[in-house]
Amino acid sequence: MLTCHQEVMKLTKQLVQTLSVVNTTGEKKIALQIKELLARLSYFQENPSHLVLQRTEADEQERYNVLALVKGRKKQSKKTVILLGHLDTVGIDDFHHLRELACHPDSLMTELKKEASPPLIQEHLNSDAWLFGRGVLDMKAGLASHLYLIQYFSEHPEELEGNLVLIAECDEEDGSHGILTALKGLRQWKKEHHLDYVAAINADFVSPRSENDPKRYIYKGTVGKLLPSFYITGAETHVGSCFEGIDPNFLAAELTKQISYNPELCNEAYGETTVPPVALKQTDLKPTYTVQTALAAYVYYNFFIHSWSPKDVLEKLSHQAELAFSHALEAYKSRYQSYCQLSGETYREIPWKPNVMTYEEMERSLIAEHGEKYLVHMTHFKNELLNDTSLDTRMFAARVVEEAFQWMPDKRPTMILFYSSLYSPRIEVVGQTEQEQKLIDSLDEAVAALQPEYPHPIVIRNYFPYISDMSFVSLSDDEEGIHAVIANNPGWGTKHYVEYQDVRELNVPVINIGPYGHDAHKKYERAEIKYSFEMVPNLTYQVIKNLLQKYS
Repeated sequence: MLTCHQEVMKLTKQLVQTLSVVNTTGEKKIALQIKELLARLSYFQENPSHLVLQRTEADEQERYNVLALVKGRKKQSKKTVILLGHLDTVGIDDFHHLRELACHPDSLMTELKKEASPPLIQEHLNSDAWLFGRGVLDMKAGLASHLYLIQYFSEHPEELEGNLVLIAECDEEDGSHGILTALKGLRQWKKEHHLDYVAAINADFVSPRSENDPKRYIYKGTVGKLLPSFYITGAETHVGSCFEGIDPNFLAAELTKQISYNPELCNEAYGETTVPPVALKQTDLKPTYTVQTALAAYVYYNFFIHSWSPKDVLEKLSHQAELAFSHALEAYKSRYQSYCQLSGETYREIPWKPNVMTYEEMERSLIAEHGEKYLVHMTHFKNELLNDTSLDTRMFAARVVEEAFQWMPDKRPTMILFYSSLYSPRIEVVGQTEQEQKLIDSLDEAVAALQPEYPHPIVIRNYFPYISDMSFVSLSDDEEGIHAVIANNPGWGTKHYVEYQDVRELNVPVINIGPYGHDAHKKYERAEIKYSFEMVPNLTYQVIKNLLQKYS
């Protein structure tokens, strides 16, 4: 085994001490720090073109990736393994009065010991087995492991039967500008250095899957994530005559009841199941208080997938929306009838029926109805809307749908389904290709070799369960699935755009070997020292060597 514990610990603390919250200048600062750290190595002094500071493209922020290439000398080979690690973190507001210590693990732990905290936290604080601090777990310990291995192989190129590329990317915690820009750097190096990318190894954090779970997980492939969204119109009325219209919030509430936590929307594949969708935002679109019911409501849901495509999700959610709409109208009718019996008012049949459509369906009907006039108007509207920098991609999409709906000749209550944010593609690594099988075999061999060195079981699963930049090194979806993303995102090509062809061109299998710990994104974020600083770099080292040997 490599004797790396102290060095990886030192690198982790160095990285943690640089505050690098996503969408702040800290991302630029830490990228410069990492580049400077690597530039001191003799390998990069001799090969300066193998170390690049890369600014992100089509990005409102000034931030950078660091790309580093180490060529092995044991045997001349084009085969190249990519090491992925993000350098940004979430914010530190959750540390409250300890904010100033959030990025100083030793001082933070000293202060945390003085405070009341749950028994497990106290146990970990008072042992020598854990390191606390923002970014320690997610994912600077993992990035430190990769930096150590780049340094190691730059000093021992005779052990490397191929090449290594490190991507230390920014903006993983928000919009993935980092990895999407890095793909272009990878493509350039592929041509320039005649590289053949065969696998990627991410080092994002892993955690217990349940209470008292002793396993340390390694993942092949990753979950995918979509943000299905609904623009919901009602029939406006004065609240004093509430049954003369229908509140879109009432429809939205029934929709969320139908979708959130619904096990029918869990995607099972290879014996593993996603968590069900949950609403991340639900609001009406009234700008101010009035005594009129709202014209429209807006709701969007987190949606994880293993094997379903974005097209499949649209079909499943259209069905769920039809059910929710029917249930809402049934409840409305029943309550209206009960009210009429109480008040003596005359009951009138409600005029509405469920009406659900996708954004693509609405757009197609509007083009057929209005032609070029509609297209010119919407292009101008979107370009003008870009000037409103307060709108994120999700609200931008909602405003586009809202504007488009004004062109609908039939304005009855409607649910319009669309995607309003980045699609992080799912990836399966199950041995369907030679590349996949070689990576799986290399991982299995590494775990078998190193398990005796560690007291807890190291277990391999199929889908990394969190959103990460792993999603952008391969593409399991066909063109029809990607078309569903493009055609149903109202901000596509203006506020939001992803070159999925770059992903498809890279198309390498990916695994995640990352630090183990608890409470990522929380005040008590912490990493277990032995696994994170010793086992992770050694497992990664062994997979690299095993894999490149299989291509020799």
